[in-house]
Order: sequence, then C-alpha cells, then structure tokens
Amino acid sequence: MTASEATARTSFPEARGRDKGYDKQPVDEFLARARASFERGTDALTSADVRQVAFPLVRHGYAIASVDAALGRIEDAFAARERSSAVAATGAKAWVGQTRDLAQEVLDRLSRPAKRRFDRVSPLRYGYRIAEVDLVTDKLARFLETGDSVTVEQVRAVAFRMQRGGYRETQVDAVLDAVVEVMLAVK
Repeated sequence: MTASEATARTSFPEARGRDKGYDKQPVDEFLARARASFERGTDALTSADVRQVAFPLVRHGYAIASVDAALGRIEDAFAARERSSAVAATGAKAWVGQTRDLAQEVLDRLSRPAKRRFDRVSPLRYGYRIAEVDLVTDKLARFLETGDSVTVEQVRAVAFRMQRGGYRETQVDAVLDAVVEVMLAVK
C-alpha cells in the first residue's frame, strides 16, 4: 500500500461501538474514481452518480455522516462544473428554462392531494411512511413556489420510517433527487 492509499483509508473516522459504517474499500474506490473523473474533466461521473452512490454497511466502516458530508461537497463540485458546461453550450437562458421546467414538473407532483402523491406498495410490503413524506413534500412545494428556506443538505439528509402499504421508495427518492438537482442548478 502506498502512502497516499494509507492516507485515503484514514481520511474518515470509523464508526464506533456497535454502529455500522460504510465499507471502506468501496468508498475509497469510488472517491478515487470521482477524483480522477473530476481532475480529467471527463463525463465518466456526474453529480447524479455521486448523489445516487450507495455503499455496503459493515462494522468498523467509515462513519456515515462524514462520508455523506464529503459526498455532498463532491456532488456540489460536479454540479457546478455541469452547470458551467451547460451554460457555455446552450446559453444561460436555455439552462434556466430547463431548470424551470424540471422545477415545475416536481411541483406538479408535489401539489397532488395528500396521501396520493406517489404510488403505494402492496399492503403486505413496506414503503415510506405516507404522513412523513407528505410533510416533507409540503415543505419542498413551498420552497419551489415561494422560496421558503430549505437547504440542499436538509433534502439530502431526509429519511423516512417505513410502513406497510407506504409510498414506493423509488418514486419518492427520484423526486428528492430532482429537487436537489434544481437546487444545485440555481446555487
């Protein structure tokens, strides 16, 4: 192991006690790949790829909060580069129009009646708790409509408990990702 590999492995604190953390090797590999992609200026990774990456949980892994915070900063950097490239390629007016269209699409979804904003899983399966999702989506709708205060970090950190017959996770997660995308586009 080289000195830089050893440094990379100790860059995050370990999860303590019985808490699980992210498996170190996949985290280190992804961060190395993200760094190489960013430094080369390639499109091998996007801000969406960073936002959607997932790592196995293990004992003595990296502390989740520390890795998530770093991933947030990396996503911000990729998003800023993507925004600059898109503005250079299509112009600021087109970029703003695309972002406005996405925001309107998300707002249309969030403006649906409570308890009917997303598809539900079968009554025998677990999905996101409906009341919690509706509470968060109400706040996000106000953000998109009036600019109420919500930060990217708050959206990234949102977590829902589970319930039988709850909202389909993939749909809710896709909308949260789209809200983050809109927020980063205008940041």
